[in-house]
Amino acid sequence: MSNKKEIFAGIIIIGNEVLSGRTQDINTGTIASWLNSLGIEVKEVRTIPDDKKKIIDTVNELRKTFNYVFTTGGIGPTHDDITAESISGAFNDEYGFHKEAFSILENYYKPGEFTEGRQKMAKMPISANLILNPSSGAPGFYIENVFCLPGVPSILKSMLGGLNNILVGGDPVISKTLNLRTVESEIAKSLTNIQNQNKDVEIGSYPFFRAGKLGVSIVLRCTNQKKIDLCNDQILQLVKDNNIEILREI
Repeated sequence: MSNKKEIFAGIIIIGNEVLSGRTQDINTGTIASWLNSLGIEVKEVRTIPDDKKKIIDTVNELRKTFNYVFTTGGIGPTHDDITAESISGAFNDEYGFHKEAFSILENYYKPGEFTEGRQKMAKMPISANLILNPSSGAPGFYIENVFCLPGVPSILKSMLGGLNNILVGGDPVISKTLNLRTVESEIAKSLTNIQNQNKDVEIGSYPFFRAGKLGVSIVLRCTNQKKIDLCNDQILQLVKDNNIEILREI
């Protein structure tokens, strides 16, 4: 396979908390392993502070150097999350409410819960494409060859599979998410059996902790709606057989 085109990526870890040592970076390993599985080689990783000029300069340098650039951190609801605004600056794109992102988040939260702080998560370059988030609703985004992901490792990991075909140019991926009130160990064996019967469907299992309660997001991904529906029916049967509460279906 020597004639295979080489594809390279850079990763930018954004966050003062990583530089200070308060937060350990495990996202680099997660992203690099995933990219390797797609035949994309990570050539450079940089960790930079929450500084607008630094983010803009680093993004502009790496996006010209590599086929793909991935950023993590700084797209949440807090005041110091400046990545989305900085990426808008790097591309000279307007920073504002992204209509589709706003709609996703508005539907995700119960009436009255979509506060001003949470609305900030819908602000990004207005021409960006969204990266769907099966774990917590708030989408990431990409613009040209720069992909912006959250810093929380479990949420980041749950979002990567949705990008597989975007990076390698395959058919669009359809996804279905079930958020369950359970723990992974309770359903691991049954899920493995379902996965073995549905080879064409990627089944991801991502634990989460929200509002003081544990749960698991089950994410199904495939390019074929019928295969997703079939697999989903089997998982719903598993849920029913084990009296597991469904928190949310997406």
